[in-house]
Amino acid sequence: MFAVVGCSNCDELWIVEGRPDSTQCRRCGTRRQFSTLKKFAETETADAAKNVRSVMKQRRAGDDADLDSFAVMGEDAADAGIDESDYLDAVGVDSAAVAEAGETGSSRSLSKREAVETAIDELDRPTADAVVAFAAEHGVERDYVERALDKLERGGEITESGGEYRSL
Repeated sequence: MFAVVGCSNCDELWIVEGRPDSTQCRRCGTRRQFSTLKKFAETETADAAKNVRSVMKQRRAGDDADLDSFAVMGEDAADAGIDESDYLDAVGVDSAAVAEAGETGSSRSLSKREAVETAIDELDRPTADAVVAFAAEHGVERDYVERALDKLERGGEITESGGEYRSL
């Protein structure tokens, strides 16, 4: 059970889970017994309580428009803003050249460990020799690859079966 409660000193609204003996206002620090607080709403889920609290704060601010739920607002926020190519063009970088450079794929720079992990993830049959060959293309020596494979396997990050490795 979640309750939307308010502070009588500063009018702050907050959410209380369960039925504690007392609770403290996040804004002014006033501590009150839970039983004496005004409960504006009681809900079964935290998300529902968040939605009630946000609508109440919106109404107090004088905005009577309907608010979306937090889940919908989160999706909208993720979609907001300009896309990468528009941003690059706005700051004077040729986005077409950047896209073309990214498509070559062969010039990516990997650390030693990243080379080993990438080989395991991207190769069709990541045997020890195949991982060594892939890593060698990125400047990683065989001794390092063998030690890294052993360490990753001992650490439970990869497993070896039938001579082939796979990430866990």
